Amino acid sequence: MKSSTERRRNGKTGLTDRGSTKSRTAKRGDLESGLQAASQAFEAGREQDAVRILEPLANVAPEVPEVRELLGLAFYRVGRYAAAAKELEAFASLAGSTEQHPVLMDCRRAQKRYSEVVRLWDVLRSGSQRAAIVMEGRIVMAGSLADQGELSSAIRLLERATEPKGRVEDHHARLWYALADLEERVGNLARARSLFDRVRTYSPNLADVTERLAGLS
Repeated sequence: MKSSTERRRNGKTGLTDRGSTKSRTAKRGDLESGLQAASQAFEAGREQDAVRILEPLANVAPEVPEVRELLGLAFYRVGRYAAAAKELEAFASLAGSTEQHPVLMDCRRAQKRYSEVVRLWDVLRSGSQRAAIVMEGRIVMAGSLADQGELSSAIRLLERATEPKGRVEDHHARLWYALADLEERVGNLARARSLFDRVRTYSPNLADVTERLAGLS
């Protein structure tokens, strides 16, 4: 089964053809072409264009999860966190999916709605979502704890997932980077250096890892 992201890239809205009238066919065609144009704008880094295309679609077809999902992601990228959270909550409800919970968590974190971050994390970690998505949620949850001054708790949360069970993937490097940042903040410089070095080995272009490591040398 294709993920919603894969469907979006193919310009599919997930609409079912419940009738044969010309108006229904036209509506479906407009949605699919609009969603495809918005997806192309989003992937090209033109998030404002994606928002401009998607907002009218969300008004006329609020029941289409792919529209709400992509609009939420576009709002998130331009820093409109309340609007992003509204759309991603709608997506989660319509699709019955936690796929975008890490992004939704980060929206709530930006709004300092920390209890909501905890609630979403509990839902995500107790479900059957892919390991990469749960890992992203873990990183956001740790960041939320750190924002509240709970650095030790944030470190413990990330430490539980530092060792990959299989091959190293991008989300492992992002977790190591987040943990290294926290270790540096609490003064564990040797541990931070080791983690940043690990990130550089597997993902040398991740953020400013080279500069961070040089600063600890």
